[in-house]
Amino acid sequence: MKIMMNRWLTSLLAITFALSTQAQDVEYTQADSALVVKLLKDAQTQRGKENRVFYFGKKFLGIPYVAHTLELGDKEHLIVNLHGLDCTTFVETVVALSMCDQQNQRTFDDFCKNLTTIRFRGGKMTDYTSRLHYFTWWAEDNERLGIVKDISIDDAPFYGVQTIHINYMSQHPTLYKQLKNHPEFVPTIRNYEQATEGKQFHYIEKKDLSWQAGTPLSMVQDGDIVAMLTDSDGLDTRHIGIAFWQNGQLHLLHASSLYKKVLMSKETFYEYEMKQPKHTGIRVFRFMEK
Repeated sequence: MKIMMNRWLTSLLAITFALSTQAQDVEYTQADSALVVKLLKDAQTQRGKENRVFYFGKKFLGIPYVAHTLELGDKEHLIVNLHGLDCTTFVETVVALSMCDQQNQRTFDDFCKNLTTIRFRGGKMTDYTSRLHYFTWWAEDNERLGIVKDISIDDAPFYGVQTIHINYMSQHPTLYKQLKNHPEFVPTIRNYEQATEGKQFHYIEKKDLSWQAGTPLSMVQDGDIVAMLTDSDGLDTRHIGIAFWQNGQLHLLHASSLYKKVLMSKETFYEYEMKQPKHTGIRVFRFMEK
């Protein structure tokens, strides 16, 4: 009787989980869901006091860089792919895992709920326009939800000032599958772009990334999320990743399109940035430990 009851409970839990993820309209593989559960379970005994974002970020070292993984199908839905990451999906995945670990919520369904919160405006997924396509949108929304914090607001000596002029998506809709197939989305995207027009944010200029530990750059900590800025092309950022210190100098943990995988850059962040002519500096965000 006890065995029959356990089997019944197992089946009920499986059905409940399936209905929950189906309700969210989630696309994933069994390998993805199994990896999420394993990572969250292992963190209970392996993370110790290490920064959550840095801890989970390192778990993806060597994972292939794959672009456009969120552009599948015609209807907007939550796509989970831990076996092929670009710079944005890498950071989003790591933050969602960090949220689960902080909340002590360790199911795949918990992960999907947090990923939805991070990826979509106000944490609500509706259509393509609800996704936080520009990093400025992503940062503002996740700051508002108390998930991350722009560290420049803490009287940091960040001397650069970025003035937002984003219009790339509305100016080039044919480059985006969903906008090409749904031109009715373009005005909504344009309205969101215009709502951000002219906003200003402090950032660390590229030249100042050569500072050593013990200087104002030391405000940046292991696990901070860094956005590499640009002042051209109707965009706000070119790349995002995770900062870490090594031998007194700042480095970058990121999904690299050049090396086609997630890696911890051997070159310093300054050396990396000086090779990027379109980059102007970085904004820095910290996952809010609670």
